Amino acid sequence: MAGLAGGFIDSIAGGGGLITVPTLLALGLPTQLALGTNKAQSSCGTIMSVWRYGRAGLISWPQVRLAVVLSFFASMAGAWCVTMISSASLKAIVPWMLLAIVIYVIFSPKLGEKARSARLPLVLFSLSFGTILGFYDGFFGPGTGAFWTIATVGLLGLELTQATAFTKAVNLASNLGSLIIFCFKGSVLLPVVGVMVPDNSSAPISARAWSWPTALF
Repeated sequence: MAGLAGGFIDSIAGGGGLITVPTLLALGLPTQLALGTNKAQSSCGTIMSVWRYGRAGLISWPQVRLAVVLSFFASMAGAWCVTMISSASLKAIVPWMLLAIVIYVIFSPKLGEKARSARLPLVLFSLSFGTILGFYDGFFGPGTGAFWTIATVGLLGLELTQATAFTKAVNLASNLGSLIIFCFKGSVLLPVVGVMVPDNSSAPISARAWSWPTALF
């Protein structure tokens, strides 16, 4: 059920980790294992989202490529850092981080429906947010998609559909980058991933295409 709800929210605006991460923690998984398992199931849904957005011609690859590269490597650094922190410390920090993200998402600025003038050059935007949000996604993750969408609308002036497509591309990069580290560290519980992926992929963007990503795990 958490995979279904999280995947549905992720496919629309991002933020499904606010459901799946607390659920995995409540089931008793150690914090690093919960974050790594969540990253694996989230990656499968994001793969299908990017594929469908790309097939529809909604992703401008020249526009996103720098942010994608930076997000990939920054997320590896973030994931590596979180695996170095003790489980006891993470248990004390993570609930407060989740609460802060929930509050931010609830009171976040309303997204526009029309494209506007960019407030920040694309290169500077990609360097700044690719590094910061990429690292955050690897270190923690929940709310990253919502942060990207708000940033691309507010600072790049993209309309909501373009912003969501941009978000999915960079989110996939940071998901895969951090997943590599979590797998290397043995922080992915594959049976749980296998249960969550079909439900995650029931969301509108990733529907009816979950079988081959599941085989990767």
